[in-house]
Amino acid sequence: MTSTPSLLNRILIGLLGFKLLAGGILLVLLATVPAVATWWHGWSGAAWAGMNQAFNGTRFPGRPESWLWIVAALALVVLIGLMVAWIAQQGKGRSNLLVAEFDPGTVPGDVRISGGVAEQALKHALAERPDLAGATVATYDVQGSPALKIRLQPRQGVAPHLLAAEVAALVTGLDAVVGKRTPVLIHIGAGARTRFSRAERVR
Repeated sequence: MTSTPSLLNRILIGLLGFKLLAGGILLVLLATVPAVATWWHGWSGAAWAGMNQAFNGTRFPGRPESWLWIVAALALVVLIGLMVAWIAQQGKGRSNLLVAEFDPGTVPGDVRISGGVAEQALKHALAERPDLAGATVATYDVQGSPALKIRLQPRQGVAPHLLAAEVAALVTGLDAVVGKRTPVLIHIGAGARTRFSRAERVR
């Protein structure tokens, strides 16, 4: 329901994980395999010499400075801009407004109901359920209209279809109170908290 670039996030995380894994393997090999350490010393020395030669060929006429540092600085600025733009895309789609209608009654005016009203009401109704290990409610803006996303973590042995029907009944009651039907996505998942937690028992 959000406009967060999930595929791009997975690709970037995968690339970062691959680089960290490759760096860790290289460090282990450098510390344990003498042949790899010898190869690394030779390769790094040749690479450093080649870099120095490249810098020597890019100096300004009559000056010891190289214009490659300017290129590197510009590339760094572009990279920072891309990172800021990527961060700005995270979590988009959240909304703070559930209802915004014009009331032409005795005193005409706009009626606005915050999304926090629905979120807190549903969270309170779900908090005391012993068949849930966790529940979160959030309001999103989907194509210009508010919608609710309810994430549920049922405990082991709980029938998902019965849980979904009971939560749908809560949402129907919320619609009756608010006076408007709100689209709802009910997400029922499982995780470590679901597998290892147990419902509390009263003796």
